[in-house]
Amino acid sequence: MSSYHDTVIVGGGLVGGLTALLLARSGIEAMVLDAARALDEESITANMDSRVLALNPATIHLLKLVQVWPLIQRYAPYTGMHVWNKNGAGDIEFGHTSQDRPPESEWLGAMVEPSILNLAIQQRMKAVLAFYHTDVSIVDILQVQNQWQINLKNGESIQTRLLIGADGAKSFVRQQANIDLKVLDYQQSAIGCAIHTELPNQYVARQIFLPTGPLAYLPIASETDGFWQSIVWTLPTSLCEQYMQYSDDEFAQQLTQSSLYMLGQVKAIRRRASFPLKACTAEHYVLPGLALVGDAAHVIHPLAGQGVNIGCLDAAVLCDTLVKSLSKTTEWGGIDVLKHYAQRRKMHNELMMHGMTAMEWLQSSSVSSVIWARSFGLKQVNQSNYLKKFFMKQASGLSILKQTIYNY
Repeated sequence: MSSYHDTVIVGGGLVGGLTALLLARSGIEAMVLDAARALDEESITANMDSRVLALNPATIHLLKLVQVWPLIQRYAPYTGMHVWNKNGAGDIEFGHTSQDRPPESEWLGAMVEPSILNLAIQQRMKAVLAFYHTDVSIVDILQVQNQWQINLKNGESIQTRLLIGADGAKSFVRQQANIDLKVLDYQQSAIGCAIHTELPNQYVARQIFLPTGPLAYLPIASETDGFWQSIVWTLPTSLCEQYMQYSDDEFAQQLTQSSLYMLGQVKAIRRRASFPLKACTAEHYVLPGLALVGDAAHVIHPLAGQGVNIGCLDAAVLCDTLVKSLSKTTEWGGIDVLKHYAQRRKMHNELMMHGMTAMEWLQSSSVSSVIWARSFGLKQVNQSNYLKKFFMKQASGLSILKQTIYNY
């Protein structure tokens, strides 16, 4: 059994779903093949995820454009960020604390559980897309003349002129296309879990740089709004393995002390898990008739929480490039069009990746001259409204959207 579609997207998560919905907004119909199963709304909404994604204003704007944002059933906005280093003076505070749930005009962004976000994306794709398939198993992907052929486990074969790989860090599309991956192993791992704290977060995202690596407390939506946080604790892998062996009570006490009582005592732990930290980038974002977006193209250190946002910017820039190409006498998904997308995104993403690597080293260094320079730099930024506004503008992602048809 064989079929043809001009555009096929492999991966139906945030980035893949956003790509399909942005194309649909311009009247371009894509087929989405998602390996994940259809999500159960009751199960997803009843259980708090231990992780959150920090969505910046650009990502929130894009989700509103494709009408996903109203479907997100819970999220925690944040109006402030506080970053400091345990060893050395100086810290940076952006925005402000809030006692009550803040109006959207004051947000710096919002924290959303991945499961809640994926549910909303899936609901919208079901409503909009004619060719959206879940629980799909792909056997192989072949380049046949000027098309790509996707062979499924059920015996179906799909041909397409444009194949978009949005299937995550272990991208099968990237592997089948024989695109090499450059990997930087940090020799670190991170522990993630949900914690209940003694003090409320006041809608502030906090991060302290410890000698072992950064520890982030991120607001998470709950019925007792403000007292649940999602943590990302970067550690040397050996220490991470040690902490993962602790009981919940032992881990809570270790976390309380290591965080310098950031929000008082840690009173409860939920769903603790660990994962290795690596940065990677695909050697090529595009081939004739093929483009990679999101984690399929790049993965960065999580210390600034920007990975998901640069993936959404990939989706926006790719769709912008494709939609604009329709007014020209160019082949759909032609290599010149796709190269333009790659030129617009690859350097920006690699600068972000290497910037996060440098920042992690700088903040974790115990060299006295580095500590002095780091403390001086933090003080200078914190005292300069101009520098604060500059960094906040870059983190918002809105300057990238201004160059697209999805201008904020």
